[in-house]
Amino acid sequence: MSAPVPPARGSTVRGALEAALVAAPEGGLTSKDLSGLVGISEKDVAEHLVHLEMSLKAQGLRLEVLPASCIGCGFAFKERKRLTRPGACPKCRSTRIDPPAFRVTS
Repeated sequence: MSAPVPPARGSTVRGALEAALVAAPEGGLTSKDLSGLVGISEKDVAEHLVHLEMSLKAQGLRLEVLPASCIGCGFAFKERKRLTRPGACPKCRSTRIDPPAFRVTS
């Protein structure tokens, strides 16, 4: 079985991520949304976002992270620094977690 071929891009991965995040809706875009738009795996998105955050800072912009939240009890992971989805809620131990969303703000 052959690997899926990502869609053709006219820019770099981080450039494509930046363009998608600048045009993101008010609710932001999740890693899954970004992976589909840019054509990279969902696991690679977080690593690229770390580097993109530094590039945005140099441009006077910032990567806003809308925190992940527990579907079961509503706990918000506001203090979490990692950009990936948490495995379980520390409050109720549920694994049903809404992933964090991202957008670019000035």
